[in-house]
Amino acid sequence: MNREINLITNRLSLRKPQRESLEILADILDQIILGENNDLLQSLEIIKNLYPTIQEFERNFPSLCFALATGVGKTRLMGAFITYLYLIGKSRHFFVLAPNLTIYNKLIQDFTANTPKYVFKGIPEFNLNSPIVITGENYEDGRGVRVEVLGQGRLFENEKTVHINIFNISKINSEVRGGKEPKIKRLQEYIGQSYFEYLSELKDLVLLMDEAHRYRASAGIKAIEELKPILGLELTATPKTVGSKSVEFKNIIYSYSLAYALQDGFVKEPAVATRKNFRPENYSSEQIQTIKLEDGITNHEYVKKTLEEYAETNNVAKVKPFILVVAQDTNHAKEIRTIIESTDFFAGAYIGKVIEIYTNQSGTESEEATQKLLEVETSEEIEIVIHVNKLKEGWDVTNLYTIIPLRASASEILTEQTIGRGLRLPYGKRTGNETCDRLTIIAHDKFQEIVDQANNPNSIIRKQITIGIDGDISPEKTQSLTVPSVVESLLTGNFSTFQQSPDQPLKPVNANIPQPEPLFKTPQAQNIALAVMEVTKKYEYLANSE
Repeated sequence: MNREINLITNRLSLRKPQRESLEILADILDQIILGENNDLLQSLEIIKNLYPTIQEFERNFPSLCFALATGVGKTRLMGAFITYLYLIGKSRHFFVLAPNLTIYNKLIQDFTANTPKYVFKGIPEFNLNSPIVITGENYEDGRGVRVEVLGQGRLFENEKTVHINIFNISKINSEVRGGKEPKIKRLQEYIGQSYFEYLSELKDLVLLMDEAHRYRASAGIKAIEELKPILGLELTATPKTVGSKSVEFKNIIYSYSLAYALQDGFVKEPAVATRKNFRPENYSSEQIQTIKLEDGITNHEYVKKTLEEYAETNNVAKVKPFILVVAQDTNHAKEIRTIIESTDFFAGAYIGKVIEIYTNQSGTESEEATQKLLEVETSEEIEIVIHVNKLKEGWDVTNLYTIIPLRASASEILTEQTIGRGLRLPYGKRTGNETCDRLTIIAHDKFQEIVDQANNPNSIIRKQITIGIDGDISPEKTQSLTVPSVVESLLTGNFSTFQQSPDQPLKPVNANIPQPEPLFKTPQAQNIALAVMEVTKKYEYLANSE
């Protein structure tokens, strides 16, 4: 391992697949020439001899695809690539492409200094001279143009500063109404050309493509090739074209599947759950739906309690889990929400704790839906998300612990779009606590089909659990579950008691149990007390965060 790779690996705490990807890039850069003197066919032959998995670049410039499973850390790998190319003197200019607005905003945040997930944290060369981030919102002020081009100096500008351009694909390939070019291709008077043209004339521009499978359409390819980068680095968990007739990429140079990520412990372990001796043929579809929802809640409450205990015992930040219910269509989603928010469902304990999100719309509506999904990670109120259609890239939450797919086939349940979104670990690594490290899929009606498919060596689901009496997750037969919390109940006198009967899942019971008098008698005093309690909760989370 050369000095630069060793430094980057240690400073960025690279995982095995990230380090191996960086080593491959370094190996290739030692063998081929980048830039104007590059012979594309000769470079391809050299790389094919080293890494036979690659067949073509599929671009008019050298472009390599690194296929890394969801949750492994593609953004950090991009940071490692940029750092390496800068340290060895290959490039000061980078163009990071995002497939949608959600990922675009996330990338801007992660590449901006002094943010929680800053990708260059610990790199000494960037501590005093942070890279300049140029975006679709600020490029017009000229920050992405070097002083030597402008012909005038800018105070304190360092010619060695790295420039990282982050753009949404729609900013460079969508035609504006009326047949006009995208704004980035229009003339900028201060440089006498468009910013896009300026970028295309740079002699060291490196292109990084996040979710690379989104740029294989003809318009995307054309826009990318017009940038004339010296090198393309593609990252995706699904290295194949989008659509019904998907085709695998021909430029895959490294692949690290979800099966490997599970084996190496970089993601949660998915498990399929059912009831003991459950026979779906004995139930109607409505009954199965109700049973799955009830058992999903049982699992959720068990996980919630376990996570709270783990946080208290280990003095770490609390994690608030939530449930994802996958509905068939919008009408089905509304039906499910009505059931969950009824007073008959766990005595109304989840009223006001459910949201419906649809991402089958196009454009802005879909982006707004994904943003709502992201907000669930920090929401104190929402515990259940009802979702329609496949989940889009960019929803990188860590506290999804229970998935209830309704009216879905086994193959749909097993897709990475369904399971992959819940595999990220809240603490960045496995804790050793089985419940904290597990994603549970409630699949009573498809249980056997999924188990049968688990025999496939590439299957991502190997673990099976049962819910209910004598199962792996079984509330005690006389267990009481208080919703809201004990403290809240004492403040307001609002008690909700649940009990477990021997042959049924967790059910609400209106028991005639004498309840203590609330500490605060009037509604106004109770509201003030609850507000204080909520503020205390927030600070409790902050105290344990990094």
